[in-house]
Amino acid sequence: MSAQPPKYLRLKEEIVSWIAGGRYLPGDKLPSENELAAQFRISRQTVRQSIGELVKEGWLTREQGKGTFVSRLSGEHRAAFGNRTIGLVTTYISDYIFPSIVRGVEAELKARGYRLLLSSTDNDKARERESLETMLAQAVSGLIVEPTRSAEGNPNFDQYMALAYHGVPIVMINERYPDLDVPCVRMDDEEGGRLAALHLLKGGHRRIAGFFKTDDLQGVHRLKGFLKAHREHRLPVAPERLVRYSTEQRERLPLEALRRMLRQPEAERPTAIVCYNDQLAVALLDVIRDEGLRVPEDLSVVGYDDSYLATATETKLTTVAHPKAELGITAAKALLALLEKEAAPERESLVFPPQLIVRQSTAPRGAEPE
Repeated sequence: MSAQPPKYLRLKEEIVSWIAGGRYLPGDKLPSENELAAQFRISRQTVRQSIGELVKEGWLTREQGKGTFVSRLSGEHRAAFGNRTIGLVTTYISDYIFPSIVRGVEAELKARGYRLLLSSTDNDKARERESLETMLAQAVSGLIVEPTRSAEGNPNFDQYMALAYHGVPIVMINERYPDLDVPCVRMDDEEGGRLAALHLLKGGHRRIAGFFKTDDLQGVHRLKGFLKAHREHRLPVAPERLVRYSTEQRERLPLEALRRMLRQPEAERPTAIVCYNDQLAVALLDVIRDEGLRVPEDLSVVGYDDSYLATATETKLTTVAHPKAELGITAAKALLALLEKEAAPERESLVFPPQLIVRQSTAPRGAEPE
């Protein structure tokens, strides 16, 4: 059996969890030493030791004759006291484009003398809440967050407000919850979706299917851009060619939907598809091959993100480039500007314009590939 931590340390961790969870906000008075001693069945001396360490670390302040209060310790002050740690909360860490974003953030922070504390939510809002509470308990100086399922609201609003109360600046990446007024470093995903569809429309395609994950705002905006391109061409989109899906459905629903489309008579099936990202595009390439069709002779395919997957397949993907590492660097610079009281970047400078990269997976309608 592992040894239990000392009683003073357990109380200290409990008080920090109260603050991190928003139970006690800056300026709030804690229970007295006698009350804490009775509540936790420990000696007053043990309580005094816990409180003393939290005062030294800046979590609490003592006022003679009044009691103990929660401090408001800004990110700037945390850095000044030696805690030069920046938290990064992202939906995933180890796969797809996320390692490149993390490397960009870490490179910029390291150059400025900060270290990085990573946390992943696995695209789960309850885990996002845990990550935010952990970051506050770790007394990070600032925080970079990729919101979890950004199109489904922000149930962790109180945790974000607790961070704000404690003076921890926040920068979001890829998207931002609508109820938070914080800087956001992102792509213009609506324009990216528009460029993807426009490329196919200009190539003579008129039956284009779109596959979009819409539990995050990135997918919502890419879908809007897809529809905008069709509207500009005065071309309606058949409802059955629009496939929206959630994170839980991504392994099955889009593949089954495309299979049904490809089994329609040739005059009715799509001649091109636009995908939410390269991961989905690669999965759909397998469905196309299974149905005995060729890319791009029978079906053109456009991905999104220009990930390593875009060039790892036999047929190289046409895709929309994601800035990845550059986005991470820009987010770190924006956060440090807030933290170190530098001139904050203009909001417009935090939006990356999309770039379409044309490869082998698309061709004009009826044209033979080169």
